[in-house]
Amino acid sequence: MQYKQLSNGVSIPMLGFGTYEIDNSDVADAIQGALDAGYHHFDCAHIYGNEEAIGKAFKNSDVKREDLFITSKVWNADQGYDKTLKAFEQTLKDLQMDYLDLYLIHWPNEKDFQLTLDTWKALETLYNQGKIKAIGVSNFSEKQLKDVLSMAKVKPMVNQIERHPYKTQPELAAFDEANDIVNEGYSPIGHGHLILEDKTINEIAKKHGKTPAQVVLRWQIDTDFVIFPKSSKVARVKENFDIFDFNLTEDEIKDINALDQGKHLNY
Repeated sequence: MQYKQLSNGVSIPMLGFGTYEIDNSDVADAIQGALDAGYHHFDCAHIYGNEEAIGKAFKNSDVKREDLFITSKVWNADQGYDKTLKAFEQTLKDLQMDYLDLYLIHWPNEKDFQLTLDTWKALETLYNQGKIKAIGVSNFSEKQLKDVLSMAKVKPMVNQIERHPYKTQPELAAFDEANDIVNEGYSPIGHGHLILEDKTINEIAKKHGKTPAQVVLRWQIDTDFVIFPKSSKVARVKENFDIFDFNLTEDEIKDINALDQGKHLNY
């Protein structure tokens, strides 16, 4: 496993397991399968509707809490200072945990950004109380990040954004890096077969004796993104984890970067 260090010194595994769209009935097997494969970083969110099942799955496993890195997110309807504090306590209760490793604002409120700034103040409070080891945002633009940075007493440590070879977001990623904000990429292989059938990616995969998905995930890490692919298939979960025995060349990274179309594929 490779790790990134957040601006406050907390280490985050660069490869995690995504829990989006995993049905409650499948959670126990999915979580145990991920743990068996070697995952210790899990990306969750209240809106996914499965945090209670995820909490039970961890309780029923023999993994120690301190060996896990758990992320959750406050949903749009729960934004605002007091509502965020309440939503956080519900997430802790559902996950059966005493603290989170990372808590994010899931989306900025485009119509009332002050509400989002109040939400950030709540995250700072929880962070200062020691209930969260790190705080950050998701789906924030450069302008929105600047607005948060201008008022924050604790700066965002993470920005989680859609990121795959057809949407590489280089300008936003560079801004994040310049401000000590770690980039996380969701939908790391684009939610579909489009990217996995790409000629360039398949040629690179053949050279390394790897699958197209493994090449894309390796590209994410080689370009300094924390990622958390998801799958309910045991073989795919293991395959996604098996990316630490090779590296892409600079030319291969450039070739994948060149596939960028600014295309939204998170469907």
